[in-house]
Amino acid sequence: MKYSSIFLFALIAAVGNAMFAAGQKKTSDSGNSLIIVGLSALACVILTFIVILLSRKNISLYQIIKANWIWILVSGFGLFLTYVGFNLLYSGFGASGYIYYAVLSIITTSLIVGVIIFKETFNIYHIISVGFSIAAIILFTIGNSSSG
Repeated sequence: MKYSSIFLFALIAAVGNAMFAAGQKKTSDSGNSLIIVGLSALACVILTFIVILLSRKNISLYQIIKANWIWILVSGFGLFLTYVGFNLLYSGFGASGYIYYAVLSIITTSLIVGVIIFKETFNIYHIISVGFSIAAIILFTIGNSSSG
């Protein structure tokens, strides 16, 4: 059950990311593509708060903000960097440039967030997977630079 949940949640995020990439690519010639980033972020906020309201859980917004304000700001800045980075990546290089983000995200999130910040386990299989991730970027870059 654990691995099916991981797969399902990753699939939800992947589908959302694909939708975001399509929207960014389709609107990249709109004059100021950061307007699209801001409006899509606003749509995301509205949809998120609709889901919060529908969940009907008794929450204290003040207590949540008081206890988590630093991480809320860190997460918000992270979303900002993600949105702007995606916009620059997709409008400049197309959706195929996503492999760079995906691999670099594997490395930064797994190593910096997982291992360094939260002290999660990291074994030889994780090290090998990071190596394959780096190899993927190298091979993709070689593939893009070759003519054939």
